[in-house]
Amino acid sequence: MKSDLWLYAILIAMGLGWGLTIPLAKIAVSTGHQPVGLIFWQLVVVVICLGAVTLVRGRRIIFGRAYLRLFVMVALCGAVLPDVFFYLAAAKLPGGVMSIVVSSVAMFSLPIAVALGNERFEWQRLVGVVIGLMGIVMLVGPEASLPGAASAGFVLLALCAPALYATEGNLVALWGTQGLDPMQVILGASLVGLVICLPAALLSGQWINPMNGIGVPELALAAGAALHALVYATYVWMVGRAGSVFTAQTSYMVTAAGVLWSMALLRESYAIWVWLALGTMMLGMFLVQPRAARVLVPGRVIDENAEAGMTSDRDRQS
Repeated sequence: MKSDLWLYAILIAMGLGWGLTIPLAKIAVSTGHQPVGLIFWQLVVVVICLGAVTLVRGRRIIFGRAYLRLFVMVALCGAVLPDVFFYLAAAKLPGGVMSIVVSSVAMFSLPIAVALGNERFEWQRLVGVVIGLMGIVMLVGPEASLPGAASAGFVLLALCAPALYATEGNLVALWGTQGLDPMQVILGASLVGLVICLPAALLSGQWINPMNGIGVPELALAAGAALHALVYATYVWMVGRAGSVFTAQTSYMVTAAGVLWSMALLRESYAIWVWLALGTMMLGMFLVQPRAARVLVPGRVIDENAEAGMTSDRDRQS
């Protein structure tokens, strides 16, 4: 019994940690830092943290031509492109709204999975998708739900991020991971992301020079990236210790914690429509993910297809 309580405490801590990264992202963009520069330094922190964890676990840091297609796909669909949309939207939307939008990954993942043949069609999960879409409509529809006339457009922009995460998870399920474990995949993809983001940041004028001074926004970025890496490592441990079904409950905690942290740190308050959207999205998540949700990208909850692909690929290698 005490062991169960300890695992629940860790689960809650994971949800609080990941949820905290959303208001931290808003703080990071508060002084006008542009997405590509932010993503580069975010990936630097992730590489340092996950690289250290990988070495402590006695695993090799693998980076080679055989894994390049996988790493490029995960880097683009799981980090660089979705985070561009995420940071652009985070500059304009409340943190609580961003928490609700990011939780829509499962709503995008199901139709993609069915189209690729990764999943069988199920009516219950389709109902969950419809309910999840109703939650989004509650955010963008009523005039009183969001501050500012342009906010509804930024919700639609923010939805590009979970759509890309869902694409990534399904492609991992389809391609497999050449026998690598999830942490090795993220580490390799983060290294590729650095190679992509460095010239992009320099050429686009979005480079952030740390020698110009480190203030609260820069510290918020570093703290958010470190939390992503730390909680992701804990997630991988938790799946092995308590099972994927138990650990999947993190997705609900992340959404709720993101809303609560945003209220506490950013002094946000929401219209009744936002609270209704939160409840509706939670119900949709429950119906769409009757089995275990899995994580591939730190801080982003991905559907079980990603891990299914990893498992089947490891089986083929053994």
